[in-house]
Amino acid sequence: MIFDFKDKVVVITGAGGVICGDLAKAFGKQGAKVALLDLNLEAAQAFASEIKAAGGHAKGYRANVLDKDHLQDVHQEVNKDFGPCDILINGAGGNNPKATTDNEFHENDLPEETKTFFDLDPAGIEFVFNLNYLGTLLPTQVFAQDMVTKEHAAISNISSMNAFTPLTKIPAYSGAKAAISNLTAWLAVHFAKTNIRCNAIAPGFLVTKQNGNLLFDEQHQPTPRAKKILGNTPMGRFGKADELTGGVFFLADHNLSSFIDGVVLPIDGGFNAYAGV
Repeated sequence: MIFDFKDKVVVITGAGGVICGDLAKAFGKQGAKVALLDLNLEAAQAFASEIKAAGGHAKGYRANVLDKDHLQDVHQEVNKDFGPCDILINGAGGNNPKATTDNEFHENDLPEETKTFFDLDPAGIEFVFNLNYLGTLLPTQVFAQDMVTKEHAAISNISSMNAFTPLTKIPAYSGAKAAISNLTAWLAVHFAKTNIRCNAIAPGFLVTKQNGNLLFDEQHQPTPRAKKILGNTPMGRFGKADELTGGVFFLADHNLSSFIDGVVLPIDGGFNAYAGV
């Protein structure tokens, strides 16, 4: 095996989603013991069942990443089932329509029904920040307690390309992902005297359950926003969930990245490198 994850305990939040569910299956194929945490227990269990059907070790757990007491209970369950965590993947996150504007640019003559910057719901913004930032910080507080005593341990967060340059229409999500990148650097420094390394990946544009309706119309043709994205991605296509695996594996494997700490790795088809001309 290229990567050394056999018998490692890998805890993944947001593991009921496309991206982290795929990561869970990839770790399972490498012989890791995978704990799949998600608010949607059925989704987490479905991916866990796929891993077990392929001969791996996995279990799905219902987990609310915004409830520290609940996470402590899940932590005890994982320790009982698999042992203390070696690798933590903080994948829980997402956006909310209440924190999204209808318009890319403000204009004074917009229709009355248009949701502008001035109409953004504070509760929606708070939800997005909590889900992404606290949803990364709290699981780290809980599971890193065991990891500080490990010989080698790694935390991988999920940032985003819009943490580098904010995208239009989604100010809360962009800001929250920028906070994840900042937290990643902070954690890397904070744990630098232990054997925990903390890094992040910044995915470019992938098609998921959350954004599918924004990127394709009813005829499954790219929307105007999707065409902008593809036009500014030099590779000219959307990424696939399994194309994140190599970057996550690289950052998590001590043999390959033992001196890499506090970085945010773009996996974006060249989006970050392209100036548009």
